[in-house]
Amino acid sequence: MTGSTQDYVKWFRHSSPYINAHRGKTFVLMLPGEALVHPNYGNIIYDIALLSSLGVRLVVVHGARPQIDARLAESGIESQFHRNLRVTDAANLEQVTQAIGQARIQMEAALSTGVPNSPMHGARMQVISGNFVVAMPHGVLDGVDLQHTGKVRRINTRSLNTVLDSGAIALLSPLGYSTTGEAFNLSFTDVATQVASALKADKLLAFIEAEGVSDASGELVRQLAVQECRDFLEQQGEQISGDIRQALSACYLACLQGVPRAQLFSYAADGAMLSELFTRDGMGTMVHSDSYEQLRRATIDDVGGILELIAPLENEGILVRRSRELLETEIDRFHVLEKDGTIIACAAMYPFEESAELACVVTHPEYRKGGRASTLLTQMEKMARRQGIKQLFLLTTQTAHWFIEQGFVQAQIDDLPVARRRLYNYQRNSKIFIKNL
Repeated sequence: MTGSTQDYVKWFRHSSPYINAHRGKTFVLMLPGEALVHPNYGNIIYDIALLSSLGVRLVVVHGARPQIDARLAESGIESQFHRNLRVTDAANLEQVTQAIGQARIQMEAALSTGVPNSPMHGARMQVISGNFVVAMPHGVLDGVDLQHTGKVRRINTRSLNTVLDSGAIALLSPLGYSTTGEAFNLSFTDVATQVASALKADKLLAFIEAEGVSDASGELVRQLAVQECRDFLEQQGEQISGDIRQALSACYLACLQGVPRAQLFSYAADGAMLSELFTRDGMGTMVHSDSYEQLRRATIDDVGGILELIAPLENEGILVRRSRELLETEIDRFHVLEKDGTIIACAAMYPFEESAELACVVTHPEYRKGGRASTLLTQMEKMARRQGIKQLFLLTTQTAHWFIEQGFVQAQIDDLPVARRRLYNYQRNSKIFIKNL
């Protein structure tokens, strides 16, 4: 047996534990538009096919920024950006969607290859795209109307899981569709992050041009815990390229929202993804969530953390303002979700005989879309049942739809307990919702 053959056999044997560990897991791949035109693109396609053949559930989210730039330049249109977001007006929306569509078709064609004497021979992969992403407009930022540039509102996880359960690869483009029938140009990193969170993916895999993330001395950073990643972005974020910073931020947010591992590696290096996934040391940078979250009853020591959490919503008028003194007297009404010593969610319950008011249900912005509010609500409902409470009610001005999704139904002022009815603030004009337990 030759030396090269022995090396191959040794590598294959050592990769077996990783093959077994990854089978049946869900990976979200984040592939920028630059990778689609790189000479190594064909090898990336081969590696994606290999992962699929090994039983990994794959969602591939591709970008298209260079393709859009080229299409707009051909039409003599100069792109306008604000906060690193392209301003997509009605005049260039058609060019944007055509560029994205062409990039998607290019990927579908590449993943459909099956010619003899190629790594794709016999793969016969099914690739499915669709309206899995519900979008909403970004709106006006700093006085700039981003128009048809949007953000992810919701992921249709049921349909997406159906595709993955069938063994197909789900291919998502940086486009989303609103309930009003409009198309929106999205950030592919936003799509990838929200998909990974919604699917409770096991990994988010981010392709970047560099080998990984490097520190100020130029040395490759192999691993970053979530808190370390946050500190790195705050301290050195401006010193790294925009694309790497964007990818690292996506990995950070994904881990905050429940994805255990997020890994960055180069789309320019042949086999970088396989080396990252099937060898002990890997080739890139890993962001990992190794912390824990604890749901518990609040104590007097949590007052400062709760005030910090609810202050932005009080300033916006979404919540009724609570003083520190009031919160201290009512702290036994609160439950909190704590992570690494930080209060990331809270909720309060105020009994009224056989019913109780649910109030101050708040989740930190960085930890939303991870199901934490639902977890907290479930905990409050269990506690209410143990106390013999038959009905929960709440008053809200801006989160009605979310509570409807949690089983609450709209009610009238007369449906409130008499003692609570007397305290109703007609000036706030809050909507009332009730849920029977």
